[in-house]
Amino acid sequence: MIIGVPKEIKQNEFRVGLLPSAAYQLHQRGHEVIVERNAGLGAGYPDEEYRHAGVTLVEDHAAVFARAGLIVKVKEPQPAEFPLLRPDQLLFTYLHLAPDRALTEALLKSSVTGLAYETIEVNRRLPLLEPMSEIAGRMSIFVGAYFLAKHRGGSGTLLGGVPGVLPGRVVVLGGGASGINAARMATGLGADVTILEVDLERMRFLDITLHTAHTLYSNEAHLLDLLPAVDLLVGAVLVPGARAPKLIRRDMLRRMRPGSVLVDIAIDQGGCAETSRPTTHDDPVFVEEGVLHYCVANMPAAYARTATQALTNVTYPFVELLADHGLKEACRRQPALRGGINVMAGKVTCAAVAEAHGLPLSGPAL
Repeated sequence: MIIGVPKEIKQNEFRVGLLPSAAYQLHQRGHEVIVERNAGLGAGYPDEEYRHAGVTLVEDHAAVFARAGLIVKVKEPQPAEFPLLRPDQLLFTYLHLAPDRALTEALLKSSVTGLAYETIEVNRRLPLLEPMSEIAGRMSIFVGAYFLAKHRGGSGTLLGGVPGVLPGRVVVLGGGASGINAARMATGLGADVTILEVDLERMRFLDITLHTAHTLYSNEAHLLDLLPAVDLLVGAVLVPGARAPKLIRRDMLRRMRPGSVLVDIAIDQGGCAETSRPTTHDDPVFVEEGVLHYCVANMPAAYARTATQALTNVTYPFVELLADHGLKEACRRQPALRGGINVMAGKVTCAAVAEAHGLPLSGPAL
């Protein structure tokens, strides 16, 4: 199979779909790997490393799509890439279709088969999403702590406090991969941390793992009680493949102190606050109801080298399966791959996406 790795064109996206070492493994298995020049530069992987791996380097972005049967990316296709997709092509990347009607319609129009990293589920886990959730969770605390600084518009509260001064208060909504990593970082700084979660078994795990963090059953009443004293609120909720639930309404934000910070990790799936909207690394924050909102839609891109390594670690086995056997046989050998098929032959094949947009649901034609 011919595997294509285009340079990411989303603003401030520095990750790349495949490491040179992964490209080398595919080349050794008899596949042709086409990589756009400078695709890996932002993650610290120059063209020379790909050349040594045996890949074909091309100058033209469109040429990668034109020649490859399997496109391996990081972020969803951008509008300029919509016309480059075709019916006989596999697209393997993060898609996040539930909050994005225009992208969903473009993929349906192209009839491409779109496999989303974030909806592949193995043993009730999302292994291709977890590494990026871990990075975003850890990032949420130090970006939140940075924007709490007075000169950045925050309240001037130091999360760790100092002797004689109480630490700042952090509330994390959701105890999944991003939530537990946010809580770990916050407790490491010495903050007062509370995690809201609905799964009692998960809360027991969090209680045992994070000795200094508190767990609280997640409901609106408990959240309302906590908000007046919160310095940093981290939205880390996730419904696989679906829009994030809007747990934080505008009127709830008014309970928070001016200069407090909300980091909405769920923004890729539409955000968990009514006031959230996607931002970029160049312009990451805005203020609503006196609360600073950090809603960068590709947070891990800030640490592109670490993120690329972590992502390729988990995506490569699936890329290899698809390249060696094609989609039908790959799904037979690894049934979890079927859950990644969001669109195929002009039809929606993911229930959460169909429900989000009111579109008919079809089974993948395998």
